[in-house]
Amino acid sequence: MTISNLLKGHEKDLGGGFVVRRYLPSAVKQAVGPFIFFDHFGPVDVPVDADHDVRPHPHIGLATVTYLFEGAMDHRDSLGTYQRIEPGAINWMTAGRGIVHSERTPKDLVGVPHRTHGLQLWAALPAAHEEDEPGFCHTPSDAIPELQLDGADVRVLIGSAFGLTSPVQTYSQTLYLDVALKAGAQLALDGLPAEAAIYPISGELEVDGAALALHSMALLNTADTRQVKAGSDARFVVIGGEPLDGHRYMYWNFVSSRKERVVQAGEDWEAQRFPQVPGETEWIPLPPKKPAA
Repeated sequence: MTISNLLKGHEKDLGGGFVVRRYLPSAVKQAVGPFIFFDHFGPVDVPVDADHDVRPHPHIGLATVTYLFEGAMDHRDSLGTYQRIEPGAINWMTAGRGIVHSERTPKDLVGVPHRTHGLQLWAALPAAHEEDEPGFCHTPSDAIPELQLDGADVRVLIGSAFGLTSPVQTYSQTLYLDVALKAGAQLALDGLPAEAAIYPISGELEVDGAALALHSMALLNTADTRQVKAGSDARFVVIGGEPLDGHRYMYWNFVSSRKERVVQAGEDWEAQRFPQVPGETEWIPLPPKKPAA
């Protein structure tokens, strides 16, 4: 079977009416390759009085991967990094042993009608790198390799495909593609990693003749070449990589191969032992729900 499973996801309000559709982790599968978290937000017209800012919050044991189709956000972190994130760029933040960051509406968009649309993924770090030093790497849109193939426009955001390799450095085999297909065009996906999934952003798609509806993620059987066809102008992403080196415990924004480590991270955040983001005074409190026994 080409599609081994379908993930329908669920909506989650992050506050201020900022709603995302979350697909990973799921009860069916915790991760696809290293990707242990997958949120799709928008497209949405942001009202002038909206408050979609994400106040300072911590992470450990993972890398956040932010990619926008529309809009902009300001990233600030406890390393002192400031980066305006705009469409087409890849922003990879390694949490490692611990980092704190905020994501806010840029000043030039505050009180101005605008659209926002994008994806935020988390890649779980290999166990040997979970406690690495934190870091942040911005790869601008014009540094992302891109090619056109018979009605298909392919951007290799992370990893290697179609003879191209992204400059984004990762800790394990990782694949992340942004593909636009013209109506009636099709694209052969071969040489996929052991784990891979397709997620449609817009339009009508078929995978080996099977319709793939919007707001669903298709987990793929990667043993053979997969044919993706567009019934209308469409856009989709492909994610994947080598399987994780073991189960991961997740508690709020913390990921680790060791349960006691995510518990400790929660205690450290509650006691405000994490580093602060320069210039920030707000912070998101630790949720009352504790990790399951």
